[in-house]
Amino acid sequence: MSELRWNPQLKQWVVVAGHRQDRTYKPPAEFCPLCPTKPGEFPTEVPAEDYEIVVFENRFPSLRYPGPQPDVAGSELYPTAKAEGICEVVLYSSKHDSTLADASEEHIHHLIQVWTDRYGELGAKEGIEYVLIFENKGEAVGVTLNHPHGQIYAFPFVPPVVEKELEAAGEHHAQTGRCLYCDILAEEKRQQERIVVDGDAFAAFVPFFARYPFETHLYSKRHLGSLAAMTDEEQRDLAGVLKRLMVQYDKLFAMSMPYIMVLHQTPSKGQHDAYHFHFEFYPLNRSETKLKYLAGVESGAGTFITDMTPEDQASRLRGDS
Repeated sequence: MSELRWNPQLKQWVVVAGHRQDRTYKPPAEFCPLCPTKPGEFPTEVPAEDYEIVVFENRFPSLRYPGPQPDVAGSELYPTAKAEGICEVVLYSSKHDSTLADASEEHIHHLIQVWTDRYGELGAKEGIEYVLIFENKGEAVGVTLNHPHGQIYAFPFVPPVVEKELEAAGEHHAQTGRCLYCDILAEEKRQQERIVVDGDAFAAFVPFFARYPFETHLYSKRHLGSLAAMTDEEQRDLAGVLKRLMVQYDKLFAMSMPYIMVLHQTPSKGQHDAYHFHFEFYPLNRSETKLKYLAGVESGAGTFITDMTPEDQASRLRGDS
């Protein structure tokens, strides 16, 4: 069962999902539950011999719709609530050993259309406040199934990172009359040294304040809040920029780069005109064999220390050196 428990120290919800301890963990390739089902062979989550992109509800969800009653009643100090939401899996390809970087721009465009559909449909449901689309790629970030896939969590609340971004964007707009993210992109474009991929409608860069090694952010050049506001032309440009960025990641250490990819969009309910649609990529490799571990200062204090300048990171991602 799942439930929400309130952390009064940080004023945020924690999802307690004890049943996920038994979820599928690194099965051999011949028993991959995300591959197509072949005639006479191991039945998988996909009852078809081949597919392009598939979406289905997670068999081990952290959130359920409708949400079950909490196991613990809670108290005034420690409130509990239903872990009401939806967890979906998005399969990028039927090819077990492929990655999103291997996909064509046309295929990535189709995936963007799928993301857009799910963002709209899940966000329209009663009780859903935020739709988070993300990918955990590689064992370095804790992936338990190596088949190329991402996930979607439809939350009953706005997650704290996005909540903080919304607050900062609102304050910046109130003070300047401008979008915080448009100003960040304009500054990155002016300085140029941290730009990694520059398209017609989107640009990817290592931010001035990068925390993770080779962290990149990908911003829409037009001020818009979500996937749903994009034109088809913008979707296609986004597909191209994503493709080029992920190829650059894989070239960096001549390996398939592990990362966390997160789409930051407006909440599903209410007006959030100051917010700006963007992607954030968090790789953990600082070299081919060394990982960035979130140790005492990062995990205990929330302050990141990076071993490389963002300018050097961007130069290496571009292949300048």
